[in-house]
Amino acid sequence: MSLKIRLARGGANKRPFYSIVVADTRMPRDGRFKEKLGTYNPMLPREHEERIRLNTERIQYWLSHGAQPTDRVARFLVERDLIKAKPRREQTKKNQPGAKAQERMREEEERRKQAEEEAAAAKEAPAEEAPAEESSEEAQA
Repeated sequence: MSLKIRLARGGANKRPFYSIVVADTRMPRDGRFKEKLGTYNPMLPREHEERIRLNTERIQYWLSHGAQPTDRVARFLVERDLIKAKPRREQTKKNQPGAKAQERMREEEERRKQAEEEAAAAKEAPAEEAPAEESSEEAQA
């Protein structure tokens, strides 16, 4: 029997209120559960202390017995340092340009860097030559 720590919805229409419960995965969302572990009231501001109430001792007990938190409940538990945050998966690469377009962008970036380096070298070169010209002019005078 696999267990989940999840939210069970209560409250009226447009006024949600959730109980944090441990339940068998085969039971419906608002159906039978083993134990109530806390509450979540999304209508309260984030800073309000009554927004999320957790019975940490019982949560640790159920976690030690193999209960898996859902994504939303896992966020609450990470905030209270009861579990470690799951590593985030790498984003898909479908939104990135294709290989040829990336190659063109790299070439364009290299050309831009070369142009900047040449411009910087051109600025430095006249500054160094100017004193040399002045000294040659002074020598002729």
